[in-house]
Amino acid sequence: MMIYQKTLRNSIRCTGIGVHSGNLVNMTLKPATAGSGIVFRRTDVAAEIADIPARFDTVSELVMCTTVKNEANVKVATIEHLMAAFAGSGVDNAIVELDGPEVPVMDGSSAPFVFLIECADVVDQALPRKYIKVLKEIEVTEGNAVAVLSPGDNVSIAFEIDFENKRIGKQHCSFNMRNGTFKNELCRARTFGFLSELEQLKEMGLAKGGSLENAIVLSGQDILNEEGLRYNDEFVRHKALDAIGDLYLAGAPIIGQFHGYRSGHALNNKLLHTFLNDSEAWCYTTEAPVRVSNVGGAHWSAQQAAAPITA
Repeated sequence: MMIYQKTLRNSIRCTGIGVHSGNLVNMTLKPATAGSGIVFRRTDVAAEIADIPARFDTVSELVMCTTVKNEANVKVATIEHLMAAFAGSGVDNAIVELDGPEVPVMDGSSAPFVFLIECADVVDQALPRKYIKVLKEIEVTEGNAVAVLSPGDNVSIAFEIDFENKRIGKQHCSFNMRNGTFKNELCRARTFGFLSELEQLKEMGLAKGGSLENAIVLSGQDILNEEGLRYNDEFVRHKALDAIGDLYLAGAPIIGQFHGYRSGHALNNKLLHTFLNDSEAWCYTTEAPVRVSNVGGAHWSAQQAAAPITA
């Protein structure tokens, strides 16, 4: 079965805070021509240097978020949650206009971006969708962290985390990314952090806009957010969400199995470089992945996942 490329039917605008800069950002999602991919466009700089393609090879910084830049050194940071929403919603081509250097964090998940995409509506385009098919296993490591891409018939993701903090501890999730999986099982998972690290991050120029409105915050083993968790394993689901956004910088969905163990933005990007620089590890295809009836690792229904859990 052939799937056609998709873009937005209409433009849509929102305003939010940059989690690291702390500044107010206006963002507009716009339709784009077939084959153009996802492009970030800074409206606060000269037009000739405003565009930044969202690709693995334009990534410039990977501390606490994923940042892309162009040859003129114009940057956009914290793109991973929006990229995950594009991936999960099947959007191949879009222009993201911003009047600042960071995507707004919204509530710390991809759910607000999925909502914006659905409001703008998604429309088919004339060109067939390209996929990247994994032909051989590629693994990268950094310390005790591991990221792997291996052959498979579906777009699938598995993630494991292991924190000393007992409130998080060891968690695992695994999903086949069929229609609806991202929206129902992953998009509402929020980023998280520790109150004890907040001052240090601010001294590094990070997390200036972080708050209980856009992140799960832990003090010791206590979750400070009054509403508690959205999923019982929200922490690992958010790490999977991050990986989906990072992997979409390949420029097309990857047909194969991703497995991350304690992986982060830097290792995810290292995996893409290693994988895509090996011509024997992958090929392009327009044949859509196999659709499956069950989602591995999804223990909750969409209705259950939507309900908060008391911490």
